Amino acid sequence: MSAKSAINKEIFTPHDERMLAAVQVKRRTKKKLPFLATGGQGDYSTFICLSVTNRKPTQVSITKVKQFEGSSSFIRRSQWTLDQLRQVNGIDPNRDGPEFDLMFENAFDQWVASSAGDKCMFVQVLHHTCQRYSADRKPEFVNCQSKLLGGNSILHSAADSVTSAVQKASQALNERGERLGRVEERTGDLMNSAQQFADTAHKLAMKHKC
Repeated sequence: MSAKSAINKEIFTPHDERMLAAVQVKRRTKKKLPFLATGGQGDYSTFICLSVTNRKPTQVSITKVKQFEGSSSFIRRSQWTLDQLRQVNGIDPNRDGPEFDLMFENAFDQWVASSAGDKCMFVQVLHHTCQRYSADRKPEFVNCQSKLLGGNSILHSAADSVTSAVQKASQALNERGERLGRVEERTGDLMNSAQQFADTAHKLAMKHKC
């Protein structure tokens, strides 16, 4: 099971939530105070997760999840509602890069994702979710590539690819159906011809006996 699947199963599913996206991150700048939540500073992995409740009214959360070295379990740390998100900074609108910032009402974090692709996918899902669920004031997305905010985006491209595949499959089935129809039609003609030949041969045989 992947880390993201394990996080969804362990952190969100028990609370009747489902995870929409997650990205593994590291801080671009070190915190001034050491992390002492477990009684000492240790190595850990950090994930920023976007989740939504299954129950109505729908609530969207951004959660910081950690996994400490040597442990198979995940721990929920900080959590914010979507309404507390003020700004998403993609750092560079001209290239794919792993860096991004998240600004909340009471927090500001500078992150480096495990890859530029993971960061782009997370930002795009986050933007789509904000457009769908943010009520009054939507968070600001700055220095983000246009493909992440609509237009020729990853999600749209994926949807287009699926649509195209369905259309091609449908066309192939239709063409196959037409070919099968023609074969069945020719088979029917052959069967009719064979029957006519058999009837004619039978009549000739009866006439010869007479």
